[in-house]
Formats: sequence, structure tokens, C-alpha cells
Amino acid sequence: MLRAIAVRAGLSRSGQLVAPSVCRAMSSTAGDSNSLVLTEEVGSKGVITLNRPKALNAINLEMVRLIYDAMKQWESTKSVVIVKSVGDKAFCAGGDVRAITETSNVELARKFFSTEYRLNALIGSYRPTYIAFIDGITMGGGVGLSVHGKYRIATERTMFAMPETAIGLFPDVGGGYFLPRLEGKLGLYLGLTGFRLKGRDVHKAGVATHYVESKNLAALEQQLLATTSGAEVESVLDRFSEKRDAGAEFVLAKQLQQINQCFSAPTVEAIFQQLERDGSEWAQNTLKLLHKMSPTSMVVTQKQLELGGKMDLKTCLKMEYRLAVHHAIDSDFKEGVRALLIDRDQKPRWNPATLAEVDPARIEQFFGPLPDGDELQFEEEGPKASL
Repeated sequence: MLRAIAVRAGLSRSGQLVAPSVCRAMSSTAGDSNSLVLTEEVGSKGVITLNRPKALNAINLEMVRLIYDAMKQWESTKSVVIVKSVGDKAFCAGGDVRAITETSNVELARKFFSTEYRLNALIGSYRPTYIAFIDGITMGGGVGLSVHGKYRIATERTMFAMPETAIGLFPDVGGGYFLPRLEGKLGLYLGLTGFRLKGRDVHKAGVATHYVESKNLAALEQQLLATTSGAEVESVLDRFSEKRDAGAEFVLAKQLQQINQCFSAPTVEAIFQQLERDGSEWAQNTLKLLHKMSPTSMVVTQKQLELGGKMDLKTCLKMEYRLAVHHAIDSDFKEGVRALLIDRDQKPRWNPATLAEVDPARIEQFFGPLPDGDELQFEEEGPKASL
């Protein structure tokens, strides 16, 4: 099992004293480095590493289960848990939606989404201090692995996006909870357009809590693993992080007023009308982008964020599970994945093809209850739960 853990200081090649390092004991989930998820225990700290770099660390059902099991095992024994990834391209590019849609297996979709959303809920209420190093691409499921935790560390390589409306889905993994809580209507804008935030802008938007250059992540991790209190964790993060207002102006700073005005409209059709009235180059480009998205997904997303902004995380995830199951059965989801990720012809055939054709009754069905026994349940709950 685990060897004794000791903290030690050392000398660099130049003879300078370097930060304390921690003797680490590996206990990879599968017993070797071939596991899709690696775990380490360092005294009272735990480290989870996504190890699927060739797939940009996209998470599948097996990985979600491994992460969940490790976190539950450590829930009462660890003070800090760090989540990171192998490689410098991606923290996690999302859930493996190809695997879900290619089989047309609704039961697989149920298992994946229910397990993933339970993990999101666990992260949101986790007793140990949860720290995600979102170094590289962080989309969809990768956002769910990070944004609900206490600390999210962005780097110059971070690229954040919730691009689900482009594949006929909706910004899930608690997107309905955290997006409405960003400044003004920024969250709805990000959720409908899939706009990509990069580097410092992920921090400036409030998605990340800290910004650290990637070259300093290893030293940051070592110091975090040597901490002895929550206050010390906060101090270490602040020492490594840049101030939120450092560097260039937020990429959307000049458009925030327009975003708030246009995306405050009560319906997606009204948002389109506001953008048309605005008429600026930004508004025209935004309209071009929105016209590529699934009309149904956009209407679902607008309602999801409107409702989710008034919910706690677990209630929101229950709502999103209903949406996910209904989308797996009958929606633009499979067609969107085909067009963008499988055939890559970039020509999805949305049904319906226009906002005007979207049936309000069908939208209500997406949000409707599932059959008895099929609703999302969390471990601490009894057999029945309702929104």
C-alpha cells in the first residue's frame, strides 16, 4: 500500500533552494499508468489525473465512475483533492458523446448522464477542498468536472466553451446553474453561441477563480500538497495567481452592454430581433453564429438557464437529466453529433429547421417528468424526488 509521506526541501541545479516538495505514493486506479484515470494519495491530499490524452481527455462512463469512486473514498479522509490531466492540449474536451449517439442506446445515455450528473453534484458539495487545473481545452463535461469545485485554475492554454447547441444538445453538467450566475447575460450568450473564452479571459469572466502560467503549475501543485490548512491553500493560490484585472481588457468588455441588452429579451426569437435592431458588426456576426445552431436546442437552453438561475445545483441537475433523457430519445442530438463529429460535413439537418417552427408543446415535453423510478436520484435521497 502507501509508503510514509515526508515533506522535504531541495536544491536546484543552480544550487538555489527550491520550494518544498512532497514524496508521493502512486495508487493508480488500474494499478498502472494505462488506466484512464490515475489517482495518487499524498498524505491528507489526493490527486486525480485524467489519462486519455489522445482523445483530449474526453470522459466516458468508465472514467466518470472511476473519478466518482475515488472522490467518495477520499471524502472523509482528505483535506485537498486536485484534479488535472495528462498532456498540454486539454484538461477535458467534454463527454464522449460519439459513444452515446453512435449506438442509439438510450440506456447507455441514461447511465452516462445519471452517473456524470451525480459526479457534478458531488463536486459541488465536496467536503475536501476541490482544485481543478483547467490547463488546455475545457468544454462540456470538462466544465462539469471543474466549475462546481471551490477553485478552478486557468492558464494561458485554457480554452473554455459550452458548445452544445451546435450538436443539438444543451449546456448540461450544471450549465443551467452556473451560466446564469455569471455577470449579466454573459452566461446565456455563452450558452447559446458556444463562444470560446481563452486564457486570462476565462478568469476575467468568472469561470476560473485563479490564473496561473502553465510553467508554474508543477510548483503550485507541490506547494498545495504541502499545505496544512484551508487558509494556507488560499494563500498559496493567491501567491501564484495574477489579479483578475491584469493583462489586456476582457475580450467581451466592449460588447457586454450589447450582450445584456440583446440577450435580456424574453425568447430566443426576441433575442434575434434585438440583434437585428442592433445592426452592429458584432450583432451581425452573432446572428450568423446563432443561425448555425439547433433551433430546438436554443429554445431549450434559454428556458433551462431561466429556470436554473433560481434552482440549487442538485435541483438543476435533476432538470437537466430530464432534458438529457428526452434528447437521447428524440431530438437534434444525434444529427448534430453526426454532422460535427462523425461525418464532419458541418451541415446538420435540424428538425425543425427554423425557430418559427419550434413547437412550444414539444419544448415543454423536454422539461416534463420521466416515468416513475426514472428520475435522477442522489445517494442521500429516498426512492422519490421531484422538482
